[in-house]
Order: sequence, then C-alpha cells, then structure tokens
Amino acid sequence: MKTTIMIADDNKDFLSEAEKYFSSRPDCEVVATARDGAEALKILETTEPDVLLLDLVMPNLDGFSVLEQMDKRNTRIIVVSALSQDAFIAKAMSLGADYYMMKPVSMANLSARVFDSPAKRREGAVSALRSKSMDEKITNVFITVGIPAHIKGYQFLREAVKMTIVNPDIINSITKRLYPDVAAKFSTSPSKVERAIRHAIEVAWNRGKIENINSLFGVRVYSQHEKPTNGEFIALVADKMLLESV
Repeated sequence: MKTTIMIADDNKDFLSEAEKYFSSRPDCEVVATARDGAEALKILETTEPDVLLLDLVMPNLDGFSVLEQMDKRNTRIIVVSALSQDAFIAKAMSLGADYYMMKPVSMANLSARVFDSPAKRREGAVSALRSKSMDEKITNVFITVGIPAHIKGYQFLREAVKMTIVNPDIINSITKRLYPDVAAKFSTSPSKVERAIRHAIEVAWNRGKIENINSLFGVRVYSQHEKPTNGEFIALVADKMLLESV
C-alpha cells in the first residue's frame, strides 16, 4: 500500500523538487499540492494524506494557522521551513507537528522522516515505560533542566509527559484532557495541575540552566527571558523520549 503525501509550500522550486522526488517512488503517491495555507486547508477538508509536508510562511494563511485549524486525524505532519527561531520550532511542535526540518533539506533526509513510523516509536516508548527505564530518562531530563523533585509540579510534569508519549494527540487538548487526567491520578484539580507545572518550569528557568536546556534538546529552544508554555515543554520532552526509544 502506497504512502500518500500532500505538499503545502509556496516555494515553487521546493514544491516541484519534492513532488517530482516522491512521485518517482513506487511506494508513495503525491495526492495533492498547495501554494498557500488557505488552499491547503480547503484540500485537507476532503483529503486525508498519510503525510503532510508543511511550510510555515505561506500567503493567505500561514502554516501555524493550518496546524491550528486542520483535523489532524491520522495525518503525520512534517514541517519543512527556513525559519530557525527557537519559538517557531516549539510552537509548531506544540500545535501537533511530528517533525520540524530546517531548509535547505535533502530529499533523502526528508524521505527518511516520511517513512519513519511513529507507531513503532510509540511502541518502543510504551515498552520502555513498562520497564520503568522511561521514568529514569524523564527524571534525568528534569535534573538537567533544573526542576527539583520536591515540588508538586515535578510529579505532575512527569505524568503528563508519560501520557503524551502514549497518546501524542492529548497535548492538543491540554486543558480538556491532559490536566484532568493528571489531576485524577493525583486526586487534585486540573487548575492546581496547571499552576504547579507552570511553577516547575518557572523554577527551572529562574535557575538559569538555559545552556543545559538547549544542549538537551539539540537546538537553541529558548533564551533566559523566554519560557515555554506548559504544552510546549511537555511536547518537547515527550518527543525527545520518543526519538530516543527508537
């Protein structure tokens, strides 16, 4: 069965190159292309590709708006953008992107991401969770970042990351599903979970271990004066755990 691909990018050279490359492969099919975000969103109302290659800077409607408005369902989203700012990467991931790749990108590397199976990554991560090794990895991340184990947000954050690993879509319903699910596990309220997680992130940033944080995630994610939202931080840690479980 062929992997179906949609490409949304206003750069005609990249669009042409990607369409030609994937159309030439016997294991995939380019089912749609779009040169602007509004057109992409309209196509996605009637088309459900296996993979969406999405640029962020497009006319009429940008890639962030597409991420916010599209019904993701079973579509895997790979953002391919020339934007390198830390906040853009974090925002795209928090809105449901599965990967973020910087332009210029080779078709070989892009193809590797297209055919990487998130199901296999989740399967490996869930297996690691059962063996408790994932708890250790998450703990190491928190220690590196500077989140102390004695504060309430530490436990809430760890549980939120684990839930996101098992079910990545839950991060898109953070107030309606994630906070309530964490709260139920610890017999507390969703609002207390939200506040405690926010406090834990603030503690880490106030400790000033920004270089550790950037080194941990492999990119310059944030600066001293720019803290992530709860959802952004949970998504970043969960994605790191998934990638390391391969």
